Amino acid sequence: MSLAARANSDNAPLGIVMMLAAYLLFAFIDTSAKWLASVGLSALQLSFMRYVGHGLISTVLIGRGGWSRDRFATDHLGLVLLRTYLLVASTAFNFIAITYLPLTVTSAIMFSAPVIVCALSWPLLGERVGPWRWFAIMLGFAGVLVVIRPGGAAFHWAMLLSLHNAAALALYSIITRKLSGIVAAETMQVYMGVIGTLALLPFAIATWVWPATGFEWAVMVLLGLWGWAGHEVYTRAHAYAPANTLMPYTYSFMLYLTVAGYLVFGDVPDALTLVGAAIIVASGLIIWWRRGRTA
Repeated sequence: MSLAARANSDNAPLGIVMMLAAYLLFAFIDTSAKWLASVGLSALQLSFMRYVGHGLISTVLIGRGGWSRDRFATDHLGLVLLRTYLLVASTAFNFIAITYLPLTVTSAIMFSAPVIVCALSWPLLGERVGPWRWFAIMLGFAGVLVVIRPGGAAFHWAMLLSLHNAAALALYSIITRKLSGIVAAETMQVYMGVIGTLALLPFAIATWVWPATGFEWAVMVLLGLWGWAGHEVYTRAHAYAPANTLMPYTYSFMLYLTVAGYLVFGDVPDALTLVGAAIIVASGLIIWWRRGRTA
């Protein structure tokens, strides 16, 4: 069945399950990267390994249809490359940030991305943003301030990397929306994997630390597999249910990382982090609700 036919079938429960699975895979990546960093591996080499597997799998899959230049061509190369840079940079910065910060903190800050998308949708996409959504935008930024507490004892410079990642993911989302339907998902996957691998290779070589055990090797290699699989399942989930239906389930990522942070690292988020995260989630849900009402 084609993607269009699946979308028309509106199999929302399957789409929701796939969305939950995609964010579980993304949680595996962050948890594994933090654990590998804790045993001494470089954040930049982990970022490199995240894209090596992704690039290999994507290239092999698109190559099944032939290796002609047309398979990789696009009339929107500039946007495809910018989209790739935004995700690759946010991955590298995220792996650095989780070396120093609890997973709950990084995920809470990064989930301000939907709020930033809403704020940028008027100047970049020409979408009307009403008073309810402007209120949600202000609320979301207030939640971020509660989490990072600038100037307080809980503030860490790595939080600025997570803020960068939230903005990068917001722009990534907007560009993806612009490219959807005019550039094949397989093409964007290949560019992301191959360029991410090449861009991070020099940094990986400069900071490389050899894993000490076979288990560490296995987890490091799995970063790429989980990355590719997560993006694949995430994309396919939207063929079974509309984005407006799936959006609230993206917050499962924060729940996954909270549980993983406690089970693997013994991290218990403090009260203000939980309050800030709840404010950010509430702002995102208000934006989702108003967008649905407007539609």
